[in-house]
Amino acid sequence: MLNTPRAYGAIATAPHHLAAQSATAVMREGGNAIEAMVAAAASIAVVYPHMNGIGGDSFWVIVPPGGEPIAIDACGPAALAASIEAYRERGCAAIPMRGPLAANTVAGTVGGWRCALDLAAEMGGKMPVSRLLRDAIAYARDGVPVTRSQEAATRSKLPELREQPGFAQQFLIDGELPVAGQRFRQPRMAATLERLVAEGLDSYYRGSLADDIARDLAEVGSLVSGEDLQRYAAARTVPLHLHHSAGDLYNMTPPTQGVVSLAILGLLDRAGLAAVEADSADHVHLVVEATKLAFGLRDRHVTDPAYMQVTGQSLLDAQQLDALARRIDPARAAPWGQGRGPGDTIWMGTIDQDGMAVSFIQSIYHEFGSGVVLPRTGINWQNRGASFSLDPQALVALKPGKKPFHTLNPAAARLKDGRVMVYGTMGGDGQPQTQAAVFTRHVVFGQALQAAVSAPRWLLGRTWGQSTDSLKLEQRFPATVVDELRQRGHEVEILQAYDETVGHAGALVRHADGLLEGASDPRSDGMVSAF
Repeated sequence: MLNTPRAYGAIATAPHHLAAQSATAVMREGGNAIEAMVAAAASIAVVYPHMNGIGGDSFWVIVPPGGEPIAIDACGPAALAASIEAYRERGCAAIPMRGPLAANTVAGTVGGWRCALDLAAEMGGKMPVSRLLRDAIAYARDGVPVTRSQEAATRSKLPELREQPGFAQQFLIDGELPVAGQRFRQPRMAATLERLVAEGLDSYYRGSLADDIARDLAEVGSLVSGEDLQRYAAARTVPLHLHHSAGDLYNMTPPTQGVVSLAILGLLDRAGLAAVEADSADHVHLVVEATKLAFGLRDRHVTDPAYMQVTGQSLLDAQQLDALARRIDPARAAPWGQGRGPGDTIWMGTIDQDGMAVSFIQSIYHEFGSGVVLPRTGINWQNRGASFSLDPQALVALKPGKKPFHTLNPAAARLKDGRVMVYGTMGGDGQPQTQAAVFTRHVVFGQALQAAVSAPRWLLGRTWGQSTDSLKLEQRFPATVVDELRQRGHEVEILQAYDETVGHAGALVRHADGLLEGASDPRSDGMVSAF
């Protein structure tokens, strides 16, 4: 078992080691946790391009040393031309998962960087964008070694993506599948990042870069226009809040499923979790049953908040959680419907010398997003808008300018013992489940932080290429736990040990005395970087 890294200065964790190092390098030079996260976000967009990029969305939860936490919503809305009628006219019964018609929402993440840096400046940050994007530009220009994860993702998805506009040129090397360790260069991305430095981050939406992006999108057949880009701006908001017996927990507002992650922990707090043994069948069963109830809340209510009948915060009302918790049967699995399926993304955390903590998540939705790479800029556009429905009566029905539902949700906590914790993971439906695993192991059961991340995990719902919504467990669980879960009525399938399917989790903790602890996922290519 890996030890938990510790330090007293600053700390970062990311699913790729170069991104974590970019973050701590900025903090060594006096940058704060927000500035460090922008540097990490730019780097990981380059070095882990199958999982995220500047053609996607992002969300932030920022916990300052004093005062209330702040969230940033960097979710791009559907294009003004993206209507149900537009898809019907094109003969679509559903929004395609890949290709130009899947690239139907604005990419919000660069707008989120700018919004975050405005906040950082208010808190004394002075790092120029040229410094924050320096590592990413070098990695794109000079190349980085292909990761195991990128090689596996490219091999798996190449049959469905090879013919998408620009995909082969961007993600194959001399027309061949990239191999782990091979040098992977992205000269167009380097040039685009250099333009963001020279012209400012706002150029992505309202400058000459925006003009090129709009032309690219039009040429490949996307519905997103220059007007859509020009109308976009990321926004600060108040994160969702849960009163837990261990402290105050925070997560992202709708259109994300942050309410699911908080609801699960609220239900477990009421369902007697602390009385069971960690990683036992009782532990897994209670989390899975709470997950089903929380997914029910999500599927009944969560969409673009402008279209919700209730607020996200109201779904965490104590009386409502009390009533839901009473429905958990500790001896029997409840039936449930279907999940929303998988998704690929990255979560990262930073904590600086002053104690400011950042929980951040950035995504292009499915591996490689829409698969469409814009010719002038080298931007791989997300397919987040494929989560919309063409059924006008559906909660997530497509409407021009509507925000898509997001599985993304960065988590944070201020615990009663003085600790501050930021944590998260990739993985679609698995995100709230893995957050629950990490939080309960570390906070409720007292496991070391790295052990809480490394330990075997589970996933209720579908994985890539599967249509079943079974309960999937890594094979490192004892046979007695698997058998007991089956006896309670769970349809159990077994995954390989350290399977990437269950996500790339991470966590950071700052103790009241300033001690910092971090954890990265052995299922990823990541690390904790600290000083």
